[in-house]
Amino acid sequence: MSLHLPYLPEIGVIGLVPDEWGGPWMPRQHVLTRLGHYFNVVWVNSAQYWREIRFRSILGDRSGFSNGAGASCFWIYKPEKWLPLLYRPGVFASFLARQRLLRALRFLRSKGCKKIILYLWRPEFESALDLIPNDLSCYHIDDEYSFSDIEQPMDPREERLISRVGQVFIHSKTLFEKKAYLNARTLLIPNGVNYDAYASEWDEPEDLRPIPHPRVGYTGVIKKQLDWPLLLELAEARPEWSFVFVGPNAPHQEIVSYIEKLSRKKNVHFLGEKPAEYLPAYTRHFDVCIMPYRRNDYTKYIYPLKLHEYLASGKPVIGTPIPALEDFRSVVDIADSVPGWSCAIAEALSPAAKGMDQCQARQAIARQHDWNLLVWRIAETLAERLGQEVAKRMREAHQFQVKDPF
Repeated sequence: MSLHLPYLPEIGVIGLVPDEWGGPWMPRQHVLTRLGHYFNVVWVNSAQYWREIRFRSILGDRSGFSNGAGASCFWIYKPEKWLPLLYRPGVFASFLARQRLLRALRFLRSKGCKKIILYLWRPEFESALDLIPNDLSCYHIDDEYSFSDIEQPMDPREERLISRVGQVFIHSKTLFEKKAYLNARTLLIPNGVNYDAYASEWDEPEDLRPIPHPRVGYTGVIKKQLDWPLLLELAEARPEWSFVFVGPNAPHQEIVSYIEKLSRKKNVHFLGEKPAEYLPAYTRHFDVCIMPYRRNDYTKYIYPLKLHEYLASGKPVIGTPIPALEDFRSVVDIADSVPGWSCAIAEALSPAAKGMDQCQARQAIARQHDWNLLVWRIAETLAERLGQEVAKRMREAHQFQVKDPF
């Protein structure tokens, strides 16, 4: 017996996300694309703000639906320019938002979807619950959306959203402890990894090849949440190590001076943003992978996406003592000062840290966090919320191997 994707084609998912398709892959990209194994999924791009739209561009508008990410059951909806984003007047803003959602709903109906799931990724989408009919709503929390270094009260919109939806997914234990009490149907789903990609052998990227070993590498957004004073001191103290940063720059003015100082050092290399599918090649050719976060009321809630990507490569991993890393001390070294980081990196570069047993232990942990396994749990949970018949069909589908389409 064989099954064609999606396994449950009569179920459609409308993913409301805070950005347009493209750029660095975040949990929402990993989750929604893989949900396309099980359901028909539409990723709804952010609508363009009306002041940014030129009249002439409306006439040649190429917005609408397109197939994305190589998955036949995953579509990207770029809202038409005649359905722009407005903030006021409120009635007209809600009307336009409803029209955009109805476009996604009708598209899924045209694909044969009889049940609709609203999958929300930010508190600002709360109003969607009242704009179109749906059979299930869920809210996926993969960050502390105040983004504040100092603890803040919960956003009233988020409180209402958590309490109203039929299912909540939260990515870290600390956020779970903070917010799960608002909804009994809350499940802890950590961030994961495309394990096969990061555990595979890759040719060395051309722009990495000239950089001398040992390479102390970081992949991800270049942002204020990293401990830049620490990194600057480390680079100055250990000129024989190459510090390599792969990722886009966030618009954080407070780190500009540090980036400029580090960029002038011969042993520091900023290689810029790379397509998601190329990142495993960089990780595989680092000697040590680092997560040098600052410790504050924001980072205590994070669950670094790069954690299991690093571990899947088998390379030694070092991180700041933040709560998300506490459960992984057997495979992640923790350092909390410049001398501590210097010693930890030196030890990670030793032959003992690169042994087969250590490599396999890291990869064994990462394999348990493969995105395909995690998204199966999400899909199974959503199916259960839709009733016993849907849950039964999902369990039957689980006996078939799910392969990554990316």
